[in-house]
Amino acid sequence: MTRSPFSPGFWRSPLRGPWLTSVLGVVLLGGITVLFVTGLVSYAAYNPNLSPVNDKTRDKGILGFYLFSWPTDPHWLYRLNQGVHVTLGITLIPVLLAKLWSVIPRLFTLPPARSLAHALERISLLLLVGGALFEFVTGVLNIQLDYIFPGSFYTLHFYGAWVFFAAFIVHAVLKTPMALRNLRHLRDLREEKDDLVSPRPDPPTVSRRGALWFVGGGSLLLFATTVGQSFDGLLRRTALLAPHGGADPGSGPNGFQINKTARYAGIDAAETAEDAWRLVVTGRTGTVRLSRAELARLPLHSAALPIACVEGWSTSDQWWRGVRLRDLAALVGYDGDPPDVLVESLQRRGAFRRAALRANQVADPRSLLALYVNGEDLSPDHGFPARIIVPAAPGVLNTKWVARMTFGDL
Repeated sequence: MTRSPFSPGFWRSPLRGPWLTSVLGVVLLGGITVLFVTGLVSYAAYNPNLSPVNDKTRDKGILGFYLFSWPTDPHWLYRLNQGVHVTLGITLIPVLLAKLWSVIPRLFTLPPARSLAHALERISLLLLVGGALFEFVTGVLNIQLDYIFPGSFYTLHFYGAWVFFAAFIVHAVLKTPMALRNLRHLRDLREEKDDLVSPRPDPPTVSRRGALWFVGGGSLLLFATTVGQSFDGLLRRTALLAPHGGADPGSGPNGFQINKTARYAGIDAAETAEDAWRLVVTGRTGTVRLSRAELARLPLHSAALPIACVEGWSTSDQWWRGVRLRDLAALVGYDGDPPDVLVESLQRRGAFRRAALRANQVADPRSLLALYVNGEDLSPDHGFPARIIVPAAPGVLNTKWVARMTFGDL
């Protein structure tokens, strides 16, 4: 009779056991907690409570309890948060896969539930495995700019994270005491009986410590081939697994990373020409229309700020020059504290062709409607004739090809 996965003798690896599972579990306990926190912080950076155009999870209810007005200091805050979130997530993939491999016999144990505590453990395990695979797969696809899931990545990843983390907490509460006890009694575990230990193991070809070194080596390799996308120069060329790795696109003042080209966004050169393009600014006292030449005659200011994207890539500080957002607010009646602003792009499609910025972002003297970068006009791919640049804001809120700005409470 052919053995089935429900038979203890089916799983014959001599590596499985409480010690290996405990070590992997403790690593994931710390790593996934950091991933969850940085993921929530990333979501807060979009200021979803500000305006429906920023909120991709409008039915979040109590799950948005932690949201706060996103700050502009330090200016590298979002760059650091997303770099940690994405790089750590990729680095943990071998650990996650090894952990799933180490506990897979428990998915097939019979009976399904021996007690209430055992039933909770089994349910949390199923949700944990499904949630982990969903979160890591959708995250990796989004990072690779090959997102194929139906619906918004932001929505699915947000709700998936809460389902996964709830199961993770239940599972951790049930299993962490045992994992810590296992790690404290390493010698005793050699003879310990456990449902993960095969009753008829195959001869070992590698030790458990050797297996851990193999998993750690895989994580280190993924780290080394991903982390460079958060830097410039030679380090970026090490990011072999990241779409924004390799050399900077082009050369000169505009030779730094972009996510969407003008062609992809459907920008027609005729509508950005000097005689056609006008910035429409609306506020308390009415509407003004400004050509690029008229904007260039207003007081101009400079700021050194990076571009940082949800996919984890970022640039170093670029030198932007343009009109302060708070000065544009003053043109339409807001001489004191400026209000929120809704920014609209010439972009034809995309979730963030319209984006809202909070009053604190508008008021920051480094927040600009940029006309120039690194001493030259913006290139079409970097948002010519004008783009938003705000300290610490996600890249998608730094709207390119700006057409209209509406100041007021949103």
